[in-house]
Amino acid sequence: MKKYLAFISLATLFLFACKENSNNTEILEESPEELVEIVMEKDGIKLSSNQNATEFKNASLSLIAPESGVQDTGTQTFRFEVMNYDLAVPTSDVLSGQCANSGQGQHIHYIWDNEPYTAHYEAEFEKNINEGHHVLLAFLSRSYHMSLKNPEAYVLTEFNTNAAEDNFDEHAAHLFYSRPKGTYEGADANKVMLDFYLVNTNLEDQGYTVRATINGVSFDLEKWMPYFIEGLAEGENTIALELLDAEGNLVSSPFNPVERKIIVKYNSETI
Repeated sequence: MKKYLAFISLATLFLFACKENSNNTEILEESPEELVEIVMEKDGIKLSSNQNATEFKNASLSLIAPESGVQDTGTQTFRFEVMNYDLAVPTSDVLSGQCANSGQGQHIHYIWDNEPYTAHYEAEFEKNINEGHHVLLAFLSRSYHMSLKNPEAYVLTEFNTNAAEDNFDEHAAHLFYSRPKGTYEGADANKVMLDFYLVNTNLEDQGYTVRATINGVSFDLEKWMPYFIEGLAEGENTIALELLDAEGNLVSSPFNPVERKIIVKYNSETI
């Protein structure tokens, strides 16, 4: 049975009320001043939230070029404007040493058609556009790959090189996969960050849920925040994400659900 535990620091210890969630398991409902860590454990896998990251509330990202809409195929220069946020510098906060961290610093996550992202440490770079209809999500990321979730810190746009079918609704709710990705070695494998990006929903406003299934073990996430995974198996691991509506149905989106595989090597030196 899935266990939900909540821990409240002494500095933020206030009155709280208990309520029942949709799975009939007891959780704690916090007052606005509290920070509550949600911890879920099942079948040897532990999933825990963390809200201690620096927020960068005034950071913003916008796409200057190319213009959205019809585009030529081939190599295109993508140029972004970044404000109130420094690329290529390390994020200095309490989470910077708790999970895999890029030595190149803060960056842009560039996600093309919900494929694995590429990280960019400068605001201008070249990408190839193939034939067809494409969706680009780009957002600002801390050096340890946690997305900035404030409304001005992302870009969502579409490109179409021909008369390809467009089945993407920019105004609908969508889920994009970000982390984990690739191979985690040594100390980086002990705590692996799960981070996804939501557009046109924050879960709570519509009663939506993200179901994260890790090596066949499922957790229903009711809050949009980063989570840390512990207890992954040595070798290949599978992570699947589904955006579900208030009735538990899969939300219609060309990118929902999504599944990725990562590699864990506990006995290797961190590189």
